[in-house]
Amino acid sequence: MLMSARASVSFTKTARSNSCRQDQSIPSIVSKLSRSSKSNAICGQRLRQTFKRATSKPVSTPIAASKPAIEAEEYVDVAPTTLIREDGTPDDSMRVRFEKMIREAQNTICSAIEELDGVEFMEDSWTRPGGGGGISRVLANGNVFEKAGVNVSVVYGKMPPEAYRAATGEGVKSDEYIPFFAAGISSVMHPWNPMAPTMHFNYRYFETDSPDANADGAPRAWWFGGGTDLTPSYCFKEDIKHFHQTLKDATDKSDPEYYQQMKEMCDEYFLIKHRGERRGVGGIFYDDKNDKSPEHCLELATNCASAVVPAYVPLVAKHKDDEFSEQQKEWQQLRRGRYVEFNLVYDRGTTFGLKTGGRIESILMSLPLTARWEYDQKPEEGSEEAKAMEYYKNPPNWLEDL
Repeated sequence: MLMSARASVSFTKTARSNSCRQDQSIPSIVSKLSRSSKSNAICGQRLRQTFKRATSKPVSTPIAASKPAIEAEEYVDVAPTTLIREDGTPDDSMRVRFEKMIREAQNTICSAIEELDGVEFMEDSWTRPGGGGGISRVLANGNVFEKAGVNVSVVYGKMPPEAYRAATGEGVKSDEYIPFFAAGISSVMHPWNPMAPTMHFNYRYFETDSPDANADGAPRAWWFGGGTDLTPSYCFKEDIKHFHQTLKDATDKSDPEYYQQMKEMCDEYFLIKHRGERRGVGGIFYDDKNDKSPEHCLELATNCASAVVPAYVPLVAKHKDDEFSEQQKEWQQLRRGRYVEFNLVYDRGTTFGLKTGGRIESILMSLPLTARWEYDQKPEEGSEEAKAMEYYKNPPNWLEDL
C-alpha cells in the first residue's frame, strides 16, 4: 500500500512571540573540559575521567551529595532580551556574543522550518534565580515534521567538589564547588516521510570560573564544541553528498583541514557500540575546541550553525511528498529505535543532564514521537534497507569514494 506524506493535522499550538527565544539541554554542554594550554589539557583530561566515572553509574545512583548542579527553572510568559546574568558582564564578552549568535540561529532555523511545514513552533521560556534560562521551541504533528525542536539555553551552575579536585589536581580536600557557565543551541528534526532524513545539530560554549570570586584569571578554562549530522532511513547518495559538501564549505572558511577531521570524529562519536553501526551517515563533530583563539572558534561555530538550513532544508523539501510503502514506514520506525538507543545509552549530553537535574523536557526533546523494535530484524539482502545498513556500518568518504 502506498501512502503520501502526512496531510495537514489539526493541532492546537501556542504561537511563539516575535522576541528572541531559547531553550536547551545543558547535558551536551557540560560533557568535558579542553585544553588551550598544558594546564588546561591536564584539567580537561581529569574532568573527563571524573565525568566518565559519574556517568558509568546506574541512572538511579545520585552523583551529587547535597546540591543540584543547576537551579530549578522559573517559567516566564516572554523570554528576556538576554539570558546573561546581570553582573556587569561586558557586551563584548564571549558569553554575550555566543548567546547572541545562538539566539539568531534559533530564529533563522525556526523560520525556515515553519515556512516549509506551514505550522508554527510552540514555545516555552524560563529563567533561573541565579541567572541564565532557556527557550524551547517544539513543532509536533506538523504537516511535514512529526516532531522538530530547536532549543537554546544559558546555564550558570557549580560542579561538585570531586569534579573540581579532579580538574585542578588539588591534593587538599575541598568542599568548594567550581562555578561554570554554559550556553548552547541544540536541535533535532524528525519528518513524517521515511524518504526525508532526520537531522541533529548542537553548538555550545563552556567556561569555568575560580571557586574564589576574588581570584584572578577567570575563566580558568574554556572550550567550544558542536556538530551537525544526518540520519536518513533511505540513503540517496546525491542528498548525502550535498549535506556533507555544505558542511565542508562552512568549515573550510575557518580551516580546510577541519572537515575531514570532524567527519571522522562524527563517525566515531555516533557509533552504537552494541549494534556495531552508526546512528546515521554522519556529518561533522568537534569538542574540546580551544587550540585556536576564541574569535576563531566563535567564527567556526557561527559558520557551522549558518550552514544548517542550506544543508538540510532542501533535502526535506525534495522528499516530503514522496510516496512510500507501509514496509518503508516500518523501517523508518526501526531506525528511530536506533536513534533512541544511542541517545539514551551513549550520548554524553543526555546522560549528564539526566544525572544532574537538568530540564527533562529539553533533555529528551531529541527523541522521536514514535519508534519501533523488532526481535532479530535483518534487512533483506540487496534491498535499499540493506544498502543503508552497509553505510551505517562502514561509512564512506561521501565527497570522494562515491
